[in-house]
Amino acid sequence: MSEEMVVSIAEKGIYITLITVGPLLIIALLVGLIVSIFQATTQIQEQTLAFVPKIVAVLVGIVFFGPWMLSHILSYASDIFSNLTRFIG
Repeated sequence: MSEEMVVSIAEKGIYITLITVGPLLIIALLVGLIVSIFQATTQIQEQTLAFVPKIVAVLVGIVFFGPWMLSHILSYASDIFSNLTRFIG
C-alpha cells in the first residue's frame, strides 16, 4: 500500500466524518442558540438548561438522519475493506 493510498483513505475518512456529523452539529448549534436567546430574554442563568434540549434535538436528528449517515459510513467501510483485500490477497 503506497503512501498516496493511505493519505487518500485518511482524507476520505475525515470528509465522511465531517459530512455525517455536520447535520447533528448544526442542530445542536441552533438549539443552543435558541436556548441562549431564551435565557437572555428571561434572565434565567441556569447553565444546565441548554443540555436537555440539545440532547433531545440531537436524538431526533439521529432518528431523522440516521439511515443517511449509516449508508455513508457503510459505503466508506466497504471501500476500505475492498481495498484491503486487494492489497493483502
